[in-house]
Amino acid sequence: MSTASGSERVFSLEFSVEGMDFAATGDVAGNLKRALQQIGLDPVTVRRACIVVYEAETNIVIHAYRGRIRVEVSTEGIFIVAEDEGPGIADVELAMKEGYSTAPQHVREMGFGAGMGLPNIRRSADELEIQTKVGVGTKVQAVINIGRPGNGGGS
Repeated sequence: MSTASGSERVFSLEFSVEGMDFAATGDVAGNLKRALQQIGLDPVTVRRACIVVYEAETNIVIHAYRGRIRVEVSTEGIFIVAEDEGPGIADVELAMKEGYSTAPQHVREMGFGAGMGLPNIRRSADELEIQTKVGVGTKVQAVINIGRPGNGGGS
């Protein structure tokens, strides 16, 4: 997934995310929200992009050692790539089920790890691709279309 040919790049952002840094959880999504609002994107598109980024960011914090989130905004879409160094996902199909979580109990007690991360990403994105290797890490790529009829999300 990369910027659609023929579309014009508006801006790109890149963020580092550290595993277990719960105090910073939501910072990436907040920064993205401000940037998307500044360029005048509609609130529904901003919300969908921020949900994808927040859930990806939270998954990195909970499950990985570290990761990076890259966001490229073009005239046609918002392209999000979240890559981490971590345990990977043993069963992607199971991880996509609402409520399924491998988060440790102490993380759940903090209010994280409810098993809605990947399902919320799937629901909010127009396109979603997950590549993972156990013991290496995970790469989540999502696209939010801009300015197209039926921009309701989900695939």
